[in-house]
Amino acid sequence: MKTGKQKIILATKILCVVFVALIVAFYIFRDAVLQQTIAKVSNEMEVDYNSTFSVKKASFDGISGVNLSDVVLAPKNADTLFKIQKLKTSVNIWQLLVGNVQLGTLEIKNGFVQLVKKGKVRNFDAFLKKDKQTEIGNEKRDYAQFAYRIISKALNLVPTDMVLDNLSFRLDDNGKKAMINLQKLRLVNKQLETSIKVQTNTFTQRWKIKGFADPRNKKADIRFVNIDTGAIKVPYFDERFNLKSSFESIRLNIENIDKDGDELHIDGFMAIANLKVNHPKIASKDVVIKNAKFDYRFLLGSDFISIDSTSTVQFNKVKFHPYVAYETEEDTIFKLKVAIPKMKAQDFISSLPDGLFTHFQGMEAEGNFDYNLNFMFNKNKPNQLVFDSKLNKENLKITKYGEADLNKLNGEFIYRALIKNVLQRPILVGSANPNYTPLDQISPYLRKCVLTTEDPSFFSHHGFINEAFKQSIVKNIKTKKFSRGASTISMQLIKNVFLTREKTVSRKLEEILLVYILENNRIVSKERMLEVYFNIIEWGPNVYGIGEASRFYFQKSPSELNLNECLYLARIIPSPRKFMYQFNDQGMLKDFAMKQESFLTNIMFRRGLLSPDDTIYKTQPILISGPAKSFLRIKAQDTTQIKIDSLAVDEEFDL
Repeated sequence: MKTGKQKIILATKILCVVFVALIVAFYIFRDAVLQQTIAKVSNEMEVDYNSTFSVKKASFDGISGVNLSDVVLAPKNADTLFKIQKLKTSVNIWQLLVGNVQLGTLEIKNGFVQLVKKGKVRNFDAFLKKDKQTEIGNEKRDYAQFAYRIISKALNLVPTDMVLDNLSFRLDDNGKKAMINLQKLRLVNKQLETSIKVQTNTFTQRWKIKGFADPRNKKADIRFVNIDTGAIKVPYFDERFNLKSSFESIRLNIENIDKDGDELHIDGFMAIANLKVNHPKIASKDVVIKNAKFDYRFLLGSDFISIDSTSTVQFNKVKFHPYVAYETEEDTIFKLKVAIPKMKAQDFISSLPDGLFTHFQGMEAEGNFDYNLNFMFNKNKPNQLVFDSKLNKENLKITKYGEADLNKLNGEFIYRALIKNVLQRPILVGSANPNYTPLDQISPYLRKCVLTTEDPSFFSHHGFINEAFKQSIVKNIKTKKFSRGASTISMQLIKNVFLTREKTVSRKLEEILLVYILENNRIVSKERMLEVYFNIIEWGPNVYGIGEASRFYFQKSPSELNLNECLYLARIIPSPRKFMYQFNDQGMLKDFAMKQESFLTNIMFRRGLLSPDDTIYKTQPILISGPAKSFLRIKAQDTTQIKIDSLAVDEEFDL
């Protein structure tokens, strides 16, 4: 009778014999297995992806090594996706036995991978097909599990030792070309060293990536630098998106990738030096960030993806903690929180990126502040949007203004509108201008009408209307474009006097900051702001200010305007150069204009701004008697006149 110990020994011996037998069998039949595997992959490429996969020669090298030559993947009726002349690799046998493919070494010599688009045909389209299995059922994806599985598989395919010579990555987007050629890449003893040549239609450079990489322990610390003098230019984007960008160096550190229970943690940092960006939608000049660093912690759960609030973003002397989340537990929810700890106001101003805040150059400030933003958007309940912005001040004071000297609004100054980058004629804002009209000499009807259409809460808000801002965000998200703003009279005044009309990120950010400074530091009274606004805004072709407008349309002074005339002037502010299309060939207001006028009148009644006595002469038609009448005659004679549809009334007035 055999003892338990003897049985264990016997079982171990049997397993060893079976294992050795499997190894021997594998060794004997390995070439046949390799050819069968290649044939299987080739058939799958043809059936599932309409592509041809071929290997001219394939053989084993020792127990775990594989040599391949002339490996080609070419979609039918499209350019070759990749071609490798010589490829030598080895796999971890123990990992292979448990079903994981883990590369030990990799050598590649002479090859390319290319993405080509000709017209609308792309050589990689077949490989973008959705997996049919993922389309069946409404099962939610576990983000943490899915990401960890993908990352683990990807890192297993990164060998611990790697030698690449002359491997090119090419991109051809209808003639917009970029090639990144790995002339040499070595990963030996976890140390990475490369020599790279980059060539596009617009420039040629030599780059280097060096540092530490340990794919098995999921750690890395690599630097991206330029071998040649000058900054590293980002290829392709300049031709494709008109986005010119460059940087001096980038550092990427991956400290930890770990799955703890249901959550996946990815920790590390990124740093970039002298980042330069140029795009007409961002700013008219180069935007430069001298030093930026992102200490990140990504968290993924079964139903969320987030950047944890312990992360820190720093550019120059500004630090803030972001929290970004995408949640799908019940509804689809997007969250954003930003917290700037208490810092010196001057440090903030001096840290603003060059080129993005040109009107702040030279500005000086005293005191401290901290800031918090809380944003939440529920895709299924868009009207429940949360947008809370709070700035806490501590002895905050502007001691010196930069290019935008807000104090000039209190005195006489020359105003010149800028339309399509062309300066218009100078307008003197002051009593020496015969058309300048003090606020108390402007018809009360006009003040009420303009405030109703442009900014009903002008005298009570501090530059911004939170509810209007929320509605603007909701509509822009729904339409997936900037289709609606939330501009107050304060914002319009800043834009007209100090900035331009260009639709850039730079201009909008400067506008927001300047309005906040103007409204929260009591630099100019509300009455003075409104008076300047009435005397500079465009009210027609080459018509600026209410003094010129009242005579251009009605041959009257601003104090003599009646209700009908004021309703008309308030309505055309959004598109003053197209005022003539409000009228028909007989010189009477069109139906859509009459409806807008009635709508505006009813709003003013509801708000107590008008009484029945104010509308005694409301039924009388509006008569254009000034120089504007000639524009109506020209329009009537123009047989190819432009037809414009009336805008929805609520959008026209932005109430």
